[in-house]
Amino acid sequence: MTGPLSPNSWQYRGLNAANPGLDHLSNGLIDLVKAGHNVVAGSADLQYSNGLNRFATVYPDRYIPFGISEQNMVSVAAGIATCGVTPFVATFASFIALLACEQIRMDVAYSAQPVRLIGHHTGISLGFYGTSHHATEDIATMRSIADLSVVSPADGAQLEAAIRASAEHDRPIYFRIGRGRDPVVYDRDATFAFGRAHEHLQGEELTIVACGMAVHGALEAARALNAEGRSVGVIDMASIKPIDRDAILSAAARARRMMTVEEHNVLGGLGAAVAEVLTDEGAGVKLKRHGIHDEFSLIAPPTHLYAHYRLDGAGIRSVAREFLMS
Repeated sequence: MTGPLSPNSWQYRGLNAANPGLDHLSNGLIDLVKAGHNVVAGSADLQYSNGLNRFATVYPDRYIPFGISEQNMVSVAAGIATCGVTPFVATFASFIALLACEQIRMDVAYSAQPVRLIGHHTGISLGFYGTSHHATEDIATMRSIADLSVVSPADGAQLEAAIRASAEHDRPIYFRIGRGRDPVVYDRDATFAFGRAHEHLQGEELTIVACGMAVHGALEAARALNAEGRSVGVIDMASIKPIDRDAILSAAARARRMMTVEEHNVLGGLGAAVAEVLTDEGAGVKLKRHGIHDEFSLIAPPTHLYAHYRLDGAGIRSVAREFLMS
């Protein structure tokens, strides 16, 4: 096999044509290169699953195929960063956040290197691949590492905006992204800022704080509940670390209840981060954390799993309604 785009890669060469959502990661990186930023990208043999094959085609000299060596990839990226180049390295979220955790902690974060870690197919989005490939602990693991920012975009447009914003961020970042089939929340002019939330709706009865794929479902749920006469707001907390404390406290002062929604274990994730802010500030608001409730997730198609764990629009609406009536 020669280079990252061998014809021997069977059906994966066609993934981008069938799933244009995979273009967003490459689009963001191509924008950075065109703007004059010295970036490189690499993947642990998954360039067709995360869309980096497009970046490799446009900039073959800026792409490094690491093969199935996630820990080595992270350590090499840290070394590359010491040379004044900003590396973006990608693999399944379960592998980069857990398998390569030691390398992220010591080689990247402790060394304060501006490595961009891309964990894709987060949460339960790998479906049939099962527990070894599901990533429902990565937010908790990554946000507990000092000096490492954690970003969970809602869709491809917000991912591109976050990648562009990273050009002004001189510390390491963990990007938690989906599988390229995320429902559209933002248009092509999406914006992103580290430490800033995006408030979609304001509510006096309940504010839902969501991240990643859960944002679309949270908006569906809130709009349906508001149509029933309720008052439900939605905040997209794409920047999990640093978190937007002001947005959380403002919502807590306005709404009587708050609910977090995440495709992640409720322990240590977005819900825990919001709870920490509320506790630190003594905010007297009732909080419900909704996600995977401290269990290893089942094995099934992603859409079936989202329905089972009530992480789709209908499920979030039912959980929110129960919470409002409790």
